[in-house]
Amino acid sequence: MTDLATLYKIDYSAWAERHVQLLRAGRYSELDVEHLVEELSDMGKSEQRELENRLTVLLAHLLKWEYQYRTLSERWREFKGDSWRATLIEQRNRLDKLLKQAPGLKARLPSTIGEAYTDAVGLASDESGLPSSTFPDRCPYSAEQLFDKTFYPAQPEGQAEAGHAEP
Repeated sequence: MTDLATLYKIDYSAWAERHVQLLRAGRYSELDVEHLVEELSDMGKSEQRELENRLTVLLAHLLKWEYQYRTLSERWREFKGDSWRATLIEQRNRLDKLLKQAPGLKARLPSTIGEAYTDAVGLASDESGLPSSTFPDRCPYSAEQLFDKTFYPAQPEGQAEAGHAEP
């Protein structure tokens, strides 16, 4: 085991800093390639997991907005509408930031939306008490709708204001 491989196991931060120094100096033959490849691969997986997790939460809240909201009592509707709207805003903002920081994820959006949708149906069902069969088999929202800060599905007539949709 090389000194860098040992350092990787005992002091990750020092290992990473040493690699920065080696890369800047162009001393590629000294790199701990095995662990470096592992770390770079994990970084991509981590970003992919974050994308999928944030899409799952966004989709689940859109589904609850569309399918559960109208069944709530008037008083509960006031609370849930604000709470769900805040979650939708937060997830959209975080997704926007993630895609700006890792633009390569945009190419994975269609497949990730499909994967996240399955989990979102389960989450929306668990949180709303509605059976999974309540929700469409496939994601009913386009990528454009998911990222549109003014999009709220199935808005009742006359309740949407410019830039601020009411359920």
